[in-house]
Amino acid sequence: MIGFWTGFFIIGFCLATLAYGVARRVQLMAIADTIWASALGLGAIVYLIVGGLEAVHAYLVCLVIAVWSFRLSFHLFNDRVFKGKEDPRYENLAAYWGKHSKRNFYFLFLAQIPSAGLFLLPVTLALGNQVAGLPVMDVLALLIALCALGGEFIADQQLARFRNDAANSKGVCQRGLWRYSRHPNYFFEWLHWWAYVAFAWGADNWWLTLLGPLAMYVFLRFITGVPHAERSSLKHRGEAYRQYQQTTNAFFPWIPRQAAS
Repeated sequence: MIGFWTGFFIIGFCLATLAYGVARRVQLMAIADTIWASALGLGAIVYLIVGGLEAVHAYLVCLVIAVWSFRLSFHLFNDRVFKGKEDPRYENLAAYWGKHSKRNFYFLFLAQIPSAGLFLLPVTLALGNQVAGLPVMDVLALLIALCALGGEFIADQQLARFRNDAANSKGVCQRGLWRYSRHPNYFFEWLHWWAYVAFAWGADNWWLTLLGPLAMYVFLRFITGVPHAERSSLKHRGEAYRQYQQTTNAFFPWIPRQAAS
């Protein structure tokens, strides 16, 4: 499937360039996030078609990644792009890069494509798994995917309801899932990638699907997710968020601790 990957990167870079032009025009770099999410779903669908994959297993895998991609793309578009609200991460990057921000943001948009390719690899391995007689693993994969998608949706809705209440403008959401993790949406996003490990179980090179949850954990916990969100929350919520940090796990949900006196 070398032709697929060649086409994926060529078309992806062209679409990323087009998206960057739109982002420059509307002054909203948060559009970059929607590229990554949508590229994964579209890439999986194209892989299914060009690979001539007709097994029920392949359609299940494609359905899972397509639903995930649509939900996340819609959430990002509705929460940021449609409202014209720039992500604080990109505001900080623009300030940090200064006069080089236009050039650097273009490379950031292009970087969404190899990043999407990294996470598309486990999906393609799961799609191409032709090992028969593993319905239990497919059921397990579907349960993981449903739990992850449902958990992320609930976490997003709980946070949105909290933020829509003007009385909570300086407060910290500690309701529902947010009582047990400071970033339950990130946790469930990470959990989602274990579904493809189960879907690919038994296939040649199935272990490469571990790149999904491993890379997602590194990105969310140490690079693009938690660090930026924590800095933004400390800046806007101050001492209330510091107390939250003392009592609640950053990533994996757990019973809240008592705050230090």
